[in-house]
Amino acid sequence: MINRQFKILIVDDEPEYCDVLETILTAKGYQTRKSSNPKAVMGILAEEEFDMVLSDLIMPEMDGIALLKAIKSKHPKTYVIIMTAYGTIENAVNAMKLGAYNYVIKGSKPEELMIEIENIKKLRAFDEEENRSKETYGDFDYMLDSGNAEYNEVLEISRKAAQSDANILILGESGSGKEVIAEFIHKESKRRGSPFMDINCYALSDSLIESELFGHEKGAFTGAATTRIGRFEAANGGTLFLDEIGDIPLSTQSKLLKAIESKKILRIGRNIPISVDFRLISATNKDLQLEISEGRFREDLYYRLSTIVIEVPPLRKRTEDLGKLIDYFIRKSESVMGMKIIDIDKAVLNFLYHYDYPGNVRELKNIIERLVVLSENGTIRESGLMKTKVISDTGSVKDFFNTDRPLRDIRSDFEAKYIEGLLEKNNHNIGKTAEILGISRRQLFNKISEYGLK
Repeated sequence: MINRQFKILIVDDEPEYCDVLETILTAKGYQTRKSSNPKAVMGILAEEEFDMVLSDLIMPEMDGIALLKAIKSKHPKTYVIIMTAYGTIENAVNAMKLGAYNYVIKGSKPEELMIEIENIKKLRAFDEEENRSKETYGDFDYMLDSGNAEYNEVLEISRKAAQSDANILILGESGSGKEVIAEFIHKESKRRGSPFMDINCYALSDSLIESELFGHEKGAFTGAATTRIGRFEAANGGTLFLDEIGDIPLSTQSKLLKAIESKKILRIGRNIPISVDFRLISATNKDLQLEISEGRFREDLYYRLSTIVIEVPPLRKRTEDLGKLIDYFIRKSESVMGMKIIDIDKAVLNFLYHYDYPGNVRELKNIIERLVVLSENGTIRESGLMKTKVISDTGSVKDFFNTDRPLRDIRSDFEAKYIEGLLEKNNHNIGKTAEILGISRRQLFNKISEYGLK
């Protein structure tokens, strides 16, 4: 949780209303600043950092929508809540599509606003903890220090491949670290100073993936309130990484092939092509040759993607790295959770060194995190290992169905496990996971809090 005071900027053209809100929020322990001039807000944000802005929707000279756009363009990590009257709720909903966290009705109970602010406070704490963890541990560097000959050969091939602009296809099991190799190639290339844009093709529905890849024009379809650039344009000058490329629908594959061949794209709703300069890296855990033979993947697209093929070995073939990875994930979990591990039962170590990790590095990370949470007085014990319910342990599945428990508890357990697994699969990206689940980011965060997920 954040130790410093949570800072809120209140914006309303009615000074008296600003005063009321300031009184309420200050009494709740928040640090506030107020402005009755929306045009002055960007200057205030330039000189002082705020966690969130609480803005009225209807204001003269500059309304809440225009202010929201300005804030999100310059300060994308600043949360915005829009205040609105009943007659303008539709506009407030549109504001959420443009990046507002939520809206509140003017005159409603202060408790409703407090709930929304507390949720944002938790999200801010979550974001800051993740950033501290990345700064402390250097992102993926731990994956690049290997004692395994096969993995080091993969790194050497990747270094050489990085010097060209040839398309690269990375193969490997789920959780083996394909995205780590993709980012390593980008950092070793001449494009290292330009964007590295990634997209998980599996995580997006057929209807969304084209918009994500190519972008769309304002009004191109229902809900397209603004023009939006796609990942191709966002990666201009840099690297575009298409993860789980084997899951792209056939209807999109032809457009993807054309974009790769011509280095030009068409936003949805636009007739004039846009030139893009990108380096393409793709990855999949599927057998694309089998996908081709069964008509689910285009052969011509495969050959465009696979100028250079790199295969990442699974963790069970990299046992030399287990000790280093176990120690890394323990130290990282200690930092994130504020705990200290001083000892590990021999039975736990024996399991960790002999388990085959069908989920690879991702599964090892998940197991270690749970073991740290369940540790007792700084010791990871065998009892904690039994409670981790390793997915490949069929006994744990039988136990799940053989217990006599209320249906609501079973539903809650299943929902918690499913959300946790989906978060892990999407590298804990809340926005992407919420989109797959078909719920809002706020609803997902409420679920995370309800089930005590990390």
